[in-house]
Amino acid sequence: MSYNYTGGREISPTNPANQPYRFESTLTVQNNGLDELKSWQVFIGFQHDEILVSADTAILADGTSLPARVGNGTTLAGFPDGDLETAVETAGDLNHMQAVVQLVGTQFKVTPPNIPLPANITLMNEGYSCPNNYTMQGNTTMEICCNRSSSLGSNPTSNKFLPRQKGDLIIMYDVTRVYDTNYFAQVTISNHNPLGRLENWMLSWEWARDEFIYSMKGAYPYVVDTSECVFGEQGKYYKELDFSQAMNCERNPAIVDLPLEKANDTNLGLVPSCCRNGTLLPPSMDLEKSVSAFQMQVFKMPPDLNRSEIVPPHSWRINGTMSSTYECGSPVPVSPSQFPSSLGLPSKTSAISSWQVVCNITRPQPPPKCCVSFSAFYNDSVIPCNTCACGCANVPSNTCSASAPALLLEPPTLLLPSENRTEKALAWAELKRRPVPDPLPCWDNCGVSINWHLLSDYRNGWTARLTIFNWGDTPFPDWYTAVQLDQAGPGFEEAYSFNGSLLSSQNNTIFMKGLSGQAYILAETDGKNPKKDPRIPGTQQSVILFTKKTTPNINIVHGDGFPTKVTFNGEECAIPTILPSNIGYKMRSAGGFSIFLSIMLIFLS
Repeated sequence: MSYNYTGGREISPTNPANQPYRFESTLTVQNNGLDELKSWQVFIGFQHDEILVSADTAILADGTSLPARVGNGTTLAGFPDGDLETAVETAGDLNHMQAVVQLVGTQFKVTPPNIPLPANITLMNEGYSCPNNYTMQGNTTMEICCNRSSSLGSNPTSNKFLPRQKGDLIIMYDVTRVYDTNYFAQVTISNHNPLGRLENWMLSWEWARDEFIYSMKGAYPYVVDTSECVFGEQGKYYKELDFSQAMNCERNPAIVDLPLEKANDTNLGLVPSCCRNGTLLPPSMDLEKSVSAFQMQVFKMPPDLNRSEIVPPHSWRINGTMSSTYECGSPVPVSPSQFPSSLGLPSKTSAISSWQVVCNITRPQPPPKCCVSFSAFYNDSVIPCNTCACGCANVPSNTCSASAPALLLEPPTLLLPSENRTEKALAWAELKRRPVPDPLPCWDNCGVSINWHLLSDYRNGWTARLTIFNWGDTPFPDWYTAVQLDQAGPGFEEAYSFNGSLLSSQNNTIFMKGLSGQAYILAETDGKNPKKDPRIPGTQQSVILFTKKTTPNINIVHGDGFPTKVTFNGEECAIPTILPSNIGYKMRSAGGFSIFLSIMLIFLS
């Protein structure tokens, strides 16, 4: 591989403190081995606050569209053709052995005549190793040679496809019918994360060759817009095509799922796994509802007007509400998918071509959407959700403190909306002779809160009670929650009012969902007298039983009985940083708090 800086110049605006410069360079990847290099990927260690504007035969492997900031380095993937054949297969034809990528961008730190080279370049394909040091040819070209590990054995040239990869979420782009000017494709989204969930998913990508969507079934464009076709090159070429029937001509279309009632619609539905209202459940909850699919007819543009010229879209992105954040890779050609026969026969129909896009959950940057409070039978105060657990962006800074620790609460206060808690919290602090900060701490501002209450601790086992509060205007059908207990998890036996199971492969996580007929959490509702009574949250509650036979050395009250991670509908919740004080604790069972909260929830329901 080589990285060659070919030129650059100063560009506007003039700014001596942070002057921008255009740079042009060439990345070359050449296969000199005996094995074909499938879907090459190269990391370039950019280090000068670069903004990559264009890469003519490659894309960013993480799916980010150009222009993009790459000052901390980035990985390029060959696109649309990322495979490099061998000299033996091609009689030394560099057109098939070599990829040459022309890069254009902006950098800010290196003034001419200095050369803005990256810190390093390396091949990212599995099974290849590259040395730490590169060699220089002159002062503008970096070169490095990478070798394939001998432990991998031979890579037969007859194997045309890469093996399918695993990820939190898999997108398959399967071409099912082809014609000279258009083709039909099925897009399948599969959730493989045992705790991940997508609500109201929205899928987007970027077309590579001015393609456009003419028809769809099983999903719909978020914006139906054909103006770019009518006034663009598509309209000039397809003069006889009725664009009033087309769906979308955007370069970056956004696709949304259809509601449940469209599943059997002859025009929009009748696609297996379609029309789920944008919900993708984890496979551990419902395998059938962890998949969503739709079909579309795609028209191509010159020079790709033959049946074999199909370029998949790239820069895939998927997001949703009350959902995890995903980062998607580049499309990789894999063996054609197979589908059950549409004629009901015991046979399968193969796709013509298939590409796989792997998406993985990333740590979310926005604040959480749920939070956890802790309480225990041996302490009469509740450790509430953290101050500003779900953000305080919309709270005026002069009304409350975003940094002061949350006030401990009397148990009944958990049943009140945050805007009604202040008086109760102050009275409890005065009764317990605890100091009160000025200004008072802001509340958690979370739409969902979960109380984990240590209910009892005895010689052979212990119990906890989990209560979910929905403070929002939207109910939660098919809800689920997961609680990670690092040490005590293996002792899980039963959740009395939930359907619970231990996911030992997920760090001793207990997965819980509603029983049949109870998989629904109501939205917050008005009290009996809305003018004076506080609003009432939707709730679900269960006692959870644990044994100590499999975990004889755990110490429940010193931390092992409290979760280290809690998720609700796939969203990780903020948890307290302290535990209820256990001074003077003696092993005993449930006290007044437990009885009170249980009775109150029965009354509210």
